[in-house]
Parts: sequence; structure tokens; C-alpha cells
Amino acid sequence: MRIAVTGANGLIGGEAVALLAGRHEVLATGRGPCRLPAGAYRWVEAELGDGVSVERALCDFGAEAVLHAGALTDVDECEGDPDAAWRVNVGGSGQVARACRALAARLVAVSTDYVFDGEAGPYGEEDPPRPRGVYARTKLCGEEAALLLAPGAAVVRVSSVFGGFPRSRTTFATQVVEKLRRGEPVRTFSDQWLSPTLASSAAAACVELLSETRHAGVLHVSGATWVDRAEFARRVAARFGLRGEFIPVRTAEAGLRAPRPLRGGLRVERAAGLLCNRPLPLDEALDRFHAEWVQRRR
Repeated sequence: MRIAVTGANGLIGGEAVALLAGRHEVLATGRGPCRLPAGAYRWVEAELGDGVSVERALCDFGAEAVLHAGALTDVDECEGDPDAAWRVNVGGSGQVARACRALAARLVAVSTDYVFDGEAGPYGEEDPPRPRGVYARTKLCGEEAALLLAPGAAVVRVSSVFGGFPRSRTTFATQVVEKLRRGEPVRTFSDQWLSPTLASSAAAACVELLSETRHAGVLHVSGATWVDRAEFARRVAARFGLRGEFIPVRTAEAGLRAPRPLRGGLRVERAAGLLCNRPLPLDEALDRFHAEWVQRRR
């Protein structure tokens, strides 16, 4: 099968390419030079925000299935530049969905628990989104673009993704490990709840959904454990055998540009019943994260 992955330099996109390469004919697209380890895939540099390049790349490739994992995910950057957020998160999703419709290709698009306001999480698929902030609003519009423009599309939502290859962007979990190893204190939000999601686990769920099911609509594939960010940090440290100082901070005191949902996170019962790659409890996800960390840094 010819499968394309957008956002392949990102956490979930990069893990998906690693899973697919060698099993399918794979096109990986992303902004800028490829940061992935070498493998059996073709790389095309394409910009979701330019209105044309991703759509052209998918059509030229003749994709039969597309995992759309690309997005502008820096929440504060989106808040400061709503035009860029709209071009990438909405316009880019429109590019991908139009290409999938033209090719009659299967589409799975990745979204976020930030589409909810964070008043009453964890959230199920039937809970109404109430986005706060530019990032959240544009991601919800991107969901709608995928579902409206590409018949039979699926949208998967994740929460607080961690993991990734060494050259991928840093995440909260990797920051915890690196800071504690340097003897630095770790500042953690004590009032933000989430469902930490291992990137490789989410990628496996997305690939299964893309290539082995015809499920349409929204599906939550985050981690299966709902915790506050401070507890997440402590459990990361414990799994790596690290000790240090944790400084609790309330989000309102952090001077953030963009709002964060405080009681976010996702319910994953539907995905657990549908997929073989079930959402992982946090301790199991951290075991895998530790193993990946050791293997990829040899």
C-alpha cells in the first residue's frame, strides 16, 4: 500500500514512518530537512501552510492512505501568530483532505484534547468541544476540514505526547529526565490534568486505524491513565531512577500567553475495544519510553 505521513519530523509522524517503512511504500513529508533516522521511505519537504505543496506531493505520490500528523503545535506561538496557526492547522488539513478526496484515499488526522475547555475532563468522544485559545480553535477547525472534505475520514485525539527520536522536538518527559540528570530542579504544573501519551503507542494505534480498519469519525487514542502533570513528572523520574527537586507551579502564575485546559485528558474505552494497539496505562508506557530512550541513545 502507498501510505503518506505528514508531519513526519514530529513525534507521532516520525514513529509512524518507522513502523511503516519496509512494510509499505512510504512517503514522509515535513517542514525543512528530514530529521528521521535513515530508512525505507521517500522524503519530500512540503509546507502545510503554503496552500499547495502537501496536496501536490500526496497527489504525485498517488497515496492510498494518509496519516496527517502535521500541525503547528506550539500553543504560545499559535496565540501570538493566529494567521500562521490558521494556515497550517486549518489550511494544511484542508490540503490533505482535498488530496485524499481526489485520490479516494483513506485519511486519519491527528488532533488534541485541547479542543476541550478543561473544565470537566477526562473527555469522551461524544463530549462537545469548547476550545480556548488559537491553537485549540484551529485544531478543531482542522478536524472539521478532515471530516467534511474527505469521506470516511477518522480523527484521533491525543494528550500530552512524549517520547520520540533523539532529533525530534523535546517533550515534557524528556525535559524531566535531562534536567534531573543535570541536577536542575523541575518546575511542574500542579493544577493541570492530562492523559500522557507515548508517541510510539499513539503511532501504532494510528497505523492500525489507517491500514486495518474503516472506522470513521473521532476516536481518542491517548494514554489510559489520567494524572496531574506534577505526578507525571514524579513517575517519569522514578522510572529512570532519578531524584531531584520538583517545584509545583499553578498555571495562572506561569505567565503563559495561551490558555491551557486544566482538567483535560481523554477517555479511551472506545479505542481499547476497537484496536489491538490499545491505549497504555502510564507505568507500561514509561517502561516502553525507558527502553526506547536506552536503545536510541546507544
